[in-house]
Amino acid sequence: METALTKLVGVRHPIVQTGMGWVAGPRLVSASANAGALGILASATMTVQELRSAVREVKSRTDEPFGVNLRADAGDAHDRVRIIIDEGVKVASFALAPSRELIAELKDAGVVVIPSIGARRHAEKVAAWGADAVIVQGGEGGGHTGEVATTVLLPQVVDAVDIPVVAAGGFFDGRGLVAALAYGAAGIAMGTRFLLTSDSTVPDAVKAQYLAATVKDVTVTTAVDGLPHRMLRTDLVNSLEEAGRTRSLVRALRRAAAFRKLSGLTWSRMIRDGLAMKHGKDLSWSQVLLAANTPMLLRASMVEGRTDLGVMASGQVAGVIEDLPSCAELVERVMTDAERVLQELAAAKH
Repeated sequence: METALTKLVGVRHPIVQTGMGWVAGPRLVSASANAGALGILASATMTVQELRSAVREVKSRTDEPFGVNLRADAGDAHDRVRIIIDEGVKVASFALAPSRELIAELKDAGVVVIPSIGARRHAEKVAAWGADAVIVQGGEGGGHTGEVATTVLLPQVVDAVDIPVVAAGGFFDGRGLVAALAYGAAGIAMGTRFLLTSDSTVPDAVKAQYLAATVKDVTVTTAVDGLPHRMLRTDLVNSLEEAGRTRSLVRALRRAAAFRKLSGLTWSRMIRDGLAMKHGKDLSWSQVLLAANTPMLLRASMVEGRTDLGVMASGQVAGVIEDLPSCAELVERVMTDAERVLQELAAAKH
């Protein structure tokens, strides 16, 4: 199935595996790429050197195009951009809108720039700055998310920009792909659906909790870092929402210290990154620290399997996913379903 997305990045299918911290590592990304989708490596939870090693590992596992997701506000964003350019990575993806200068640097080197956005005005801004495409995440999507549903946000953005638009938030099957194409999108991006594959390195016990979740078990909370964050509701999420300010600050300091040791970041750098995530919000110091060390809360669950100590970012689709296919099986299923739906729609017209 050829679309503006497949032609832009050179993949076989109009499907993107999103860059999820601690989840989208070399194994998942290479499996997604080999399946014909665009796999995106999550770099925000890696040091610069770890990123270079991860990129090289993906390249050793696949000859297909793949991307790297960056935090545009990270202090070392330029160093990471240089790795993408030096290593010949096809796509640079951004969780926040990159600057005009970063976009220009990447495009001058032949890298395709695809920021993720959650509002029409952000899409218009990055398109004007030269972005090649955008991933539009509606409120159903996991992690940091907005309030507008994909079915409302997507057509808004499609009508507003002249670059390919990839739909994210609420997608898990071929019916969703066809629906996105009908809205004018060039493909779909999926996070939770790829997390719940046999190629994902997330511990089996954690995957089992996702599979057991109902749609109502996926909530949006601001208790983690002051920003709307979609995740599975757990005892930890409940305790964060009920905790007083002093207790939250102590907990945030303890986790921030652990992440600082793991990442090699300085306290000043962590605070700076935490403040950068405020986006003009009125956050307490405990929320700023939690924003800076949210990666530790995710790592506890996604890497160590300690869901009692960590959070589980999740799209609402976790409530309707019931199995763990390989990436190859998943992509083939989505495309087969999409073709069937298209044929049924065509037949219904006659």
